[in-house]
Amino acid sequence: MPDYSAPDDTRLAYHVFGEGPPLVCLPGGPMQSAAYLGELGGLSAHRQLIMLDPRGTGGSAVPRDPASYRCDRLVADVEALRVRLGLDRMDLLGHSSGVNLAARYVERHPERVRRLALITPSVWAVGIPIPGEVRRETVGPRRDEPWFPAAYAALEAITEGRATADSWAAITPFSYGRWDEEARAFESAGEAQRNDGAAGVFAGEGAFDPAATRTALDRFEGPVLLLAGEVDPGAPPVIVREFAGLFPNAEVVVQPGAGHFPWRDDADRFVAATAAFLA
Repeated sequence: MPDYSAPDDTRLAYHVFGEGPPLVCLPGGPMQSAAYLGELGGLSAHRQLIMLDPRGTGGSAVPRDPASYRCDRLVADVEALRVRLGLDRMDLLGHSSGVNLAARYVERHPERVRRLALITPSVWAVGIPIPGEVRRETVGPRRDEPWFPAAYAALEAITEGRATADSWAAITPFSYGRWDEEARAFESAGEAQRNDGAAGVFAGEGAFDPAATRTALDRFEGPVLLLAGEVDPGAPPVIVREFAGLFPNAEVVVQPGAGHFPWRDDADRFVAATAAFLA
């Protein structure tokens, strides 16, 4: 796989799928390799996907300084990738916690981003609170599924500050539009692809400056897509719409029946919406 050198000389790997204009993709996790993104449900038929393995994950090297896993410091890795690709401006896609990195990149390098696609976005970087009742209401349509009672009880415990170590695992089904054997296998593989130590640093003190980021996003003139899953408590549609309001030129797509990984729940619908925006 191709790689390049970050400003601190850490070797970083990326993966290339498809043909056409490049789309740089930032995975979530946080600090998970790009493997779980696959080819984004077939988006590679429309764009050349450049999938970055964040430092310390996948094919990328472990840095000498663990503090470099912090989100704001990862901006330099994305900028070095742009330079490596020879792009004056780039289209940028972030998924989940990778959206925080995309937002901080736009804050520092707005002139280098042409279009911005934010998929089931985390909102840490912009400081939008997600009330517990919003998360609980979002999953309501799934109440007839057999696993729902245990998962909902765990979600209640988390949102009311009563979480135990088992609560987080119990809510996993809410991340998937279909909690089947394929989803269980995908979830298990994802756990192995994530650098948990790095994830603990990603959102550490100093990683985010919501006021500065909001000001920068308000000045960003490029087109922005925010795509939410209809039943995703991690990025509830009402919160994604609030996030969209921080941009002057943003559109929101809510994918019916989708959880946190919409390209897996309905690849055709996801690809149609995302490719149309990027076209």
